[in-house]
Amino acid sequence: MATYVSLVNFTDQGMRNVKDTTDRLAAFKGTAEKLGVSVRSAYYTVGKYDIILTLEGSDEAVTTAQLKVGSLGNVRTQTLRAFSPEEMKAMLGKLP
Repeated sequence: MATYVSLVNFTDQGMRNVKDTTDRLAAFKGTAEKLGVSVRSAYYTVGKYDIILTLEGSDEAVTTAQLKVGSLGNVRTQTLRAFSPEEMKAMLGKLP
C-alpha cells in the first residue's frame, strides 16, 4: 500500500463548526476504513496547517476518501505521496 501525508486546513465553515472537529475526524476514519484506507496518524497542529494525517491505501481509495471529505465543505486538503527510506533506496538503486 502507498503512504500519503495529507495537510489539512479548515474552511470558513469548518472553523464555524470547529467544536465538531474531533467527531468529524472519527467519521472520516470510519469512511476511510470502508474504502480500504488506514489512517495511521492524525495530529492537530498550530501554524500553516490545522491537521496533518498519515494515510495508507491505494491511489484510488485515498483519492476517493479525500474527495469525499472535501465535498463536505469543512476542510481543504493537500495530499503528498510519501516514500519510506527503504522505498527511496530501491528507487535510487535504479539510477545509473
